Amino acid sequence: MSDTADKPQVIPFSRQGETPKEWDDRPAYLAPFRERLQPVVLNALASEDLSSWNRRDLSVKIGEIVAEQLEGRQHGLNLVDQRNLVTDMMSWLTLCVPELSGQPADGAPKGGGSPQQARSGEAPESKKPETTDQKAEAPAKQEAAGPEVQYVQKASKPTQTPTRAKAEEAKQRVEPIVFERMDVSAASRLSREEMLDQVTEIVQEILDEQQIRLNMQEQRELVDLLLDDMLGLGPLEPLLADEAVTDIMVNGPYQIYVERGGKLELTDVRFRDNAHVMNIAQRIVSAVGRRIDEKMPLVDARLADGSRVNIIIPPLAIDGGSISIRKFAKQSITLDVMARQKNISEAMATVLKIASRSQLNILISGGTGSGKTTLLNALSQLIDIGERIVTIEDAAELQLQQPHVVRLETRPANLEGDGEINMRDLVKNALRMRPDRIILGEVRGSEAVDMLQAMNTGHEGSLGTIHANRPREALTRLENMIGMAGINLPAKAVRTQIASALDLIVQVSRMRDGVRRVTNVTEVVGMEGDIITTQDLFSFEFEGEDHDGNLFGTFKSSGLRPAFTAKASYFGLERSLLEAI
Repeated sequence: MSDTADKPQVIPFSRQGETPKEWDDRPAYLAPFRERLQPVVLNALASEDLSSWNRRDLSVKIGEIVAEQLEGRQHGLNLVDQRNLVTDMMSWLTLCVPELSGQPADGAPKGGGSPQQARSGEAPESKKPETTDQKAEAPAKQEAAGPEVQYVQKASKPTQTPTRAKAEEAKQRVEPIVFERMDVSAASRLSREEMLDQVTEIVQEILDEQQIRLNMQEQRELVDLLLDDMLGLGPLEPLLADEAVTDIMVNGPYQIYVERGGKLELTDVRFRDNAHVMNIAQRIVSAVGRRIDEKMPLVDARLADGSRVNIIIPPLAIDGGSISIRKFAKQSITLDVMARQKNISEAMATVLKIASRSQLNILISGGTGSGKTTLLNALSQLIDIGERIVTIEDAAELQLQQPHVVRLETRPANLEGDGEINMRDLVKNALRMRPDRIILGEVRGSEAVDMLQAMNTGHEGSLGTIHANRPREALTRLENMIGMAGINLPAKAVRTQIASALDLIVQVSRMRDGVRRVTNVTEVVGMEGDIITTQDLFSFEFEGEDHDGNLFGTFKSSGLRPAFTAKASYFGLERSLLEAI
C-alpha cells in the first residue's frame, strides 16, 4: 500500500445549498456522505487487525474519523445525523469484514479478510479459489459489485415484513432494559429528535451486551418501534402516516381495520395485549385533559394533528378496548376539488358557494362516515375573513381557515361527577360572544333549541351537521331534539321555528362503491298548515354499475327557482345562481 493510500483523504462535502429538512428519506440523504467516507475509513483501518476489536471500540474509532472529516465543513448534519452516519459506516464495515458479524455477507469477501482486501476486492488468504478460472474471475466480480454497491442497494430497499418481524422480536427483549436505563417521565418531555439520539445509543449498548445481531435497517426499525411506544401511538403510527388511510378501527388488540378508498381492510398490525391497547388509549385522552377508566369507559378525544378519536373500553367493550380514529385530512378539500372528484356536480358546487356567501343557515345531513365534516369544512371556506366565527364541538376537528375563529369544546364531568360543560352550555355562551356565525360540529340533543334560536335572532350563515338518512328525516330529528330539551310547545310552533331558521339541507351519502356523494340539495321553503314545505334543487339519480364495481349516475337540477334568490340578489349573486340552476 502506498503512502497516499495509507493517509486519510480530505473529502469535500458539497450540498449545493440543500438542507437536511429537504430530504424525507434519511438513508438517501446520507448516501453521498457514506460514499465519500467509505475509502477513508478503509484507509484509516488498513493496518489494524479488526478481529480483535469489539464493536464499541470500533464505533469510537469510526466516530473520530467521521468527526475529523466533517470538522470545519458546511455539511449541514446535526448530531443525530452524525450518529446515524457512524451507525451506517459500522453496518457497512460489518459487510466488508465478516469477523465483526460472525458470518459472511452477500457481496463481502468470504471467510474474513482485512480492510485492504475488502477495498481492493482480493480474495482472503484463508480461502483460496479452487480453480484458475475462478481465481481470475473473483476479483472482477468484486470490482463489478463491491461492498459499497451492495450496501447502497440494501439500504435503499423499503423495509420488508421480515425486517419488522425481527425488530418486533428484538423489542420484546430490549424494551424492558431500555425502560430500566431511562427516566421515561423526564424523557417524555424531550423532542422526538432528542429521544432518538438517546434511545439509539442505549439500544446499541443493549444489543452488544445481549449479543443480539441486527443489521442497520432492523436497528432503525427497532428504535422507531420503541419511540412509537414511548411518544406515539405504538403500532398505529404507520397507519397514521399512511395518507391513503382515512379511518383506523381497533377492535381489541389483535384486530385492526382501516378504510382505504371507502372500503374496509383488515391489517396485519397487532397490539401486544389488552394492556397495550389501554396504555395507548390513556395516552390519547390524557393529552387533551380527559380520562378513561371503569367509571368513564367511553370518551371522545382528538390527536395532536386534529384527528377525531372515540374510545370505549371494558366492561362496555367485551372483547377489549376499541379505538376509532377519523384521520385529519392534511390536504384541504374544497367544493372545486369535490366537483373534480365527482362527489358533486359543477352546478351544485356553484349553488353551494352562493348559499354560503349569501349567509344561508345550512344543515348537512348524512350517516356515519358519509363526509359531513369534510363538506362543512369546504362550505366554511366561503365565509368572509372579516366575520367572527364561533365553533362548538364535542371533539374539535373543524379546520377553518379564517383568522377570526373561536373554537369551543365540551368537557366531561370530573371524578366527582361535577364540572361537565355540554353542547347546550356552549351554544348559550356563544350567543354572548358577539358571533357573526355559529358552527356546530354536530347537532345531537337539546342544543338544537338554542341553535335554532340563534339562527332566528340574527346569526345568519350558521352551519351544522346532523345524523339522518334523508332531508325530511333530518327535519323530524330536529323536531325530536327540541322535545328532548323539555320544552312543551305545540308541534306547529316547533316546525314553524325550524322552517324559519333553516334555509338549506345538504344530504351526503357514502355509497356502496365507497364514493361519497351529495345526493340532495333541499331548500326549506316555509309552512303549509302544519307541514314544513321543501323543494329539491338538485338530486343524484343512480343509473348503474360498471365492471369495476363503480356506481354511476347523474346529478340533476330540478330547474326550480330557489326561494333564497332574493338573498343572493342582496349579495350580487342572483344571476350566477339562476345560471347554475
